[in-house]
Amino acid sequence: MDLYVVLGLRHGATEPEIKRAYRRLARRFHPDINPGDRMAETRFKQILEAYETLSDPDRRSRHDSGVGPAEPGDRRTSGFEGFDFSVRGADYSTTFGDLFAEVLTDRGARAAPERGADLHHEVRLAFEEAFAGTTRSVSVTRRETCRACAGTGRTQMTPGPCHVCDGAGTMRAVRGRMVFSRNCPGCGGSGHQRPGPCDPCGGLGQGTRSEAVQVRIPAGIGDGERVRLEGAGNAGFRGGPPGDIYITVKVAPHPVFRREGDDVHMVLPIAIHEAALGARIDLPALDGPARLRVPPGTQAGQRFRLRGRGVASMRDGRRGDFVVETRLMLPKLIDERSKELLREFGKINGENVREHLG
Repeated sequence: MDLYVVLGLRHGATEPEIKRAYRRLARRFHPDINPGDRMAETRFKQILEAYETLSDPDRRSRHDSGVGPAEPGDRRTSGFEGFDFSVRGADYSTTFGDLFAEVLTDRGARAAPERGADLHHEVRLAFEEAFAGTTRSVSVTRRETCRACAGTGRTQMTPGPCHVCDGAGTMRAVRGRMVFSRNCPGCGGSGHQRPGPCDPCGGLGQGTRSEAVQVRIPAGIGDGERVRLEGAGNAGFRGGPPGDIYITVKVAPHPVFRREGDDVHMVLPIAIHEAALGARIDLPALDGPARLRVPPGTQAGQRFRLRGRGVASMRDGRRGDFVVETRLMLPKLIDERSKELLREFGKINGENVREHLG
């Protein structure tokens, strides 16, 4: 079971975020606030287990690494341990009666639909995949609305009188000469059958499901940018909308190309005779072969720009440029003939290339 999903948190949530999520859910599902509600009791046990594990560094580390649960007995004794339900700005602690009052006062707000939590994942792409776009399969574990009970957490019951009190709604008990009357625990005083917890989801109204989601990565996406899958996150509560999935993209560096904005840069080695006499050189561009004309007298570090051969913009689809920077490569002098030719070349072209240094 993914404990982050239970608390509606992303992986890597901070300790304050864990405490806030626990406080919010504990006030809603605590058994003392929902007496006799098996759905709330089951939900609270999961919330408590998630908080106890994620708030403890050692147990959280074991959970994140998939090692397994903590040792038996390593559990906190109180569901509200470590929390302060005191009134804001006051010096005294609230009693459980005050907590009930706060819950009942806030009943209307809590009964409103609640949006599901967002999920976060990461994918790694090669430089070429980010340039051209691709599709990746991502394994996602998320909470979905139970189909058996449509998210209510209750079974569908046929209308009829309560089988405990025979429809009276009350139960009588005799103690000595005194007769006591109280609401029937089976129907809560209504006299009608109450639906029980849904078996498939254990009364939670939701279930956990793992599946592979196909994610379309658009062409031109950059390192650290995100793809949003709307409505693919955790299901909402009480009919609320589902959350989203955010896919963060990590792009691996390339041995030849590098990206600057929407432009693609590369360094092109050229020989001395190519720089002096000029040449036409075939380039391994990302979108197919390209030919560069190197004019005679090209210097080291000179840049050439091929328009529209860069990365497609994520904003308007316009493509950047392919920028090529030249780097002169000296030949390996392996014979005297080559050396002699270079000496002769130096005599003919004996200009002082360091004249500007004074």
